[in-house]
Amino acid sequence: MRYKLIAADMDGTLLDSHKNITDRTSAAIHRALRAGVVVVIATGRSIQGVEKYGGVLRLDSPVITYNGAMIITPRDRRILYRKDLEPRAAAEIIRWGKKLAPAVCIWSENRLYTFEIDEKVTRYAASSGVRPAVIGDEDALVRRGVSKILWYDEAQKIERYQRELGKPENVSFCTTEPYYLEFFDGHASKGGALDFLGKYYGIDPSEMIAVGDGMNDLSMIEYAGLGVSMGNAPEGLKERSDFVTLPNDEDGVAHVIDRYLLR
Repeated sequence: MRYKLIAADMDGTLLDSHKNITDRTSAAIHRALRAGVVVVIATGRSIQGVEKYGGVLRLDSPVITYNGAMIITPRDRRILYRKDLEPRAAAEIIRWGKKLAPAVCIWSENRLYTFEIDEKVTRYAASSGVRPAVIGDEDALVRRGVSKILWYDEAQKIERYQRELGKPENVSFCTTEPYYLEFFDGHASKGGALDFLGKYYGIDPSEMIAVGDGMNDLSMIEYAGLGVSMGNAPEGLKERSDFVTLPNDEDGVAHVIDRYLLR
């Protein structure tokens, strides 16, 4: 089988524990690109959080952002696919956030909004490469469309919030860091976004590789012809993958590229 596309998560996958892309992983990606492989980033981050690595990756292919809620071109930020939270669901998550009082970060039209710019929001905005704006009209913001809501708090509180939330209607949520709880439309997924890109490029799922380290990567790992989990992934993800590569601190993505794309 000749694979034509590889999709990789960022945090815990492409990035090492220091949030860097190593020289070996960068070189492997560039070799794959020269071989004609489509290399896709599939992340829970915004496009700004991907662009900060643009000098290393130099990718032209569309980026799956917000855990599959948006696909956007990196050069001109043209939106190819968008699946916002339903307005009622977004308003409910915001209401819960105001009640429980984590730092509430809201992504709308690729801009970051919050109710109060405190230390947590400042730290998160810096990691995302953006400047946050204070919300003026909450209802208007929801009507414009919300791609993602993130709660930032202590890890123990995030665990408690997940138990208290149960299963909100038409909403999916996951932790991407122990202190981040992220909310998306219930029908948005990296697997769904990969399906869109398959049609966009004319590539069959059997010709795709998907690599990730978290349960939010499961949909694309199960969708792709070759689903790969990182060595640092939880056991539940490894058990449902076709192959387990090396951990992110040992260039696991480069290992996949060398083994399956450049033989």
